[in-house]
Amino acid sequence: MCGIVGYIGTQAATEILLAGLEKLEYRGYDSAGIATIWEGEVNCVRAKGKLVNLRSKLEQVDSPAPIGIGHTRWATHGKPEEHNAHPHMDTTNRIAVVQNGIIENYRELREQLKSSGVEFRSETDTEVIPHLISQFFLEEIAVSEDTNSATSPFFVAVLKTVNQLEGAFAIAAISADCPDELIVVRQQAPLVIGFGQGEFFCASDTPAIVAYTRAVLPLENGEIARLTPLGVEVYDFSGRRLKKQPRLLNLSPTMVEKQGFKHFMLKEIYEQPEVVRASLNAYFNLDWKAETNQDSPINLGIPAELYADLEQIQIVACGTSWHAALVGKYLLEQLADIPTQVQYASEFRYSPAPVTANTITIGVTQSGETADTIAALAMENDRRQGRESKYQAKLLGITNRPESSLGHMVPHIINTLAGIEIGVAATKTFIAQLMAFYALALDLGYRRQSIPGELMEEILEGLRQIPAEIESTLEQQEKLTEHLAHEFAETQDFIFLGRGINFPIALEGALKLKEISYIHAEGYPAGEMKHGPIALLDAKVPVVAIAMPGSVYEKVISNSQEAKARDSRLIGVTPITDGEAGEIFNDLLPVANVDELLSPILTVIPLQLLAYHIAARRGLDVDQPRNLAKSVTVE
Repeated sequence: MCGIVGYIGTQAATEILLAGLEKLEYRGYDSAGIATIWEGEVNCVRAKGKLVNLRSKLEQVDSPAPIGIGHTRWATHGKPEEHNAHPHMDTTNRIAVVQNGIIENYRELREQLKSSGVEFRSETDTEVIPHLISQFFLEEIAVSEDTNSATSPFFVAVLKTVNQLEGAFAIAAISADCPDELIVVRQQAPLVIGFGQGEFFCASDTPAIVAYTRAVLPLENGEIARLTPLGVEVYDFSGRRLKKQPRLLNLSPTMVEKQGFKHFMLKEIYEQPEVVRASLNAYFNLDWKAETNQDSPINLGIPAELYADLEQIQIVACGTSWHAALVGKYLLEQLADIPTQVQYASEFRYSPAPVTANTITIGVTQSGETADTIAALAMENDRRQGRESKYQAKLLGITNRPESSLGHMVPHIINTLAGIEIGVAATKTFIAQLMAFYALALDLGYRRQSIPGELMEEILEGLRQIPAEIESTLEQQEKLTEHLAHEFAETQDFIFLGRGINFPIALEGALKLKEISYIHAEGYPAGEMKHGPIALLDAKVPVVAIAMPGSVYEKVISNSQEAKARDSRLIGVTPITDGEAGEIFNDLLPVANVDELLSPILTVIPLQLLAYHIAARRGLDVDQPRNLAKSVTVE
């Protein structure tokens, strides 16, 4: 979840490191620090809190050091104080290390190091790493002097260290005694190397280095690389040299800029029409007609054998991705006639469903690095190893980052094509995940002949109109939600109601408000209110109800009126054409009148805007809400 950046080359490293950390601050902002090497010394500067505090400290430092590492932290072990900030150093202050992840056996290693006289200066798990490297380095120096070995003692020391570590981690390390080497390691945590002209970079994510290079090499699990001014060498953990080739990123620096918006979150909300268009262009044949008897209107590139004899689907996900999966469950069951379970990945890991025959397991994760989701998929794959063919693992991933750990783990990926999302609270990636589930459900429904041709044509035509309808909703909702935000800025509690396919949108609306405004909010199935939660309602608790025409419209209206009868202020997400809505709801957030099946793509938009404007009105950091990180790479 933390962010790592590193540089070795001919330029001054400090500003490059800071610029990279700015692009990675979405991964954590409890503290930050950098370490550089100049004139035979490691210079380490750290600061508690956001990156601006570190930048302020560095204003007094003018170092031309051409090598360095940086880190922005999301605290796991040890409070977010300066002494727990990275980089961490050995007792001689000659070795500096930054790390993302968790060292699971750090307590055992810490005790071993203490018994050998090492004094620790932090409560973090990371600090064992520089001390281990230091011990191995001294051993390697002695060996190299005796044998006249040409092998880098620092590289060997880091290699020996990582073979002592258990857990999920990415590491970057430098040493004042080897000032022309930057050693980087990946084990179950993302790390990418960037190739420049006579300079090299490393980072937890590509936005940190895209301003300098588009040639990148993502490290695989169990790989260690040595970066020097002469080039990059990649090895496995046994020390065997590997042949690797960089690739070019389809990404430009402007994609990670605000482009005139006050916050990344608002920019990303407004990018959603184009995200939907990208999905439609990539995966949907919107001109498909039933009478032409042609191939599937969906082209996901998924082979027929994955669908063969399919009896059940199980989906594992976390957070916003879990809400998208709940919409996916509805679509898969109603359109493709497939029994579908949705599980929190963190719960599935420890109480998995019984192994069933002919089951596809789908992992949904924006980053492709979510630790619980990756672990749940790995466990499911292991559970099915050696069983007869009908029980063998059929794995599918839905992600915005096909180059991620998920992309390497599962044989089939649906790339959601949302582009880089910087705001910690997911918006456009949620919409993109919904589009992936629409494509999957329609593809399966067509192949299983569970969708009549006429209905397929109607759905495709409805999807064709969705991007323009999102744009219209954004135009209408901006001032409405901003006005409501003035009135609700001091509210302490919110309730969101939905039924059927829009119940997950109620959950997502509540989550968005919680994440960025710190207001307590809960989403409920509208019909469940009278079974307990209605006791929460009074004039201080506003209720947002999603009431779209369809099978549950009248039920939601009835449930909403029950809330209104308890003096709650009632806000309705309803069709713009619903003339009676003004009599029922105190406030309206109207959207286009679309088929109930497609409505989640629209109904979530005003809820995103409402959460955004309330948080902005409260003066909060919308893009970097407290205690959160964009990519949850630890359990």
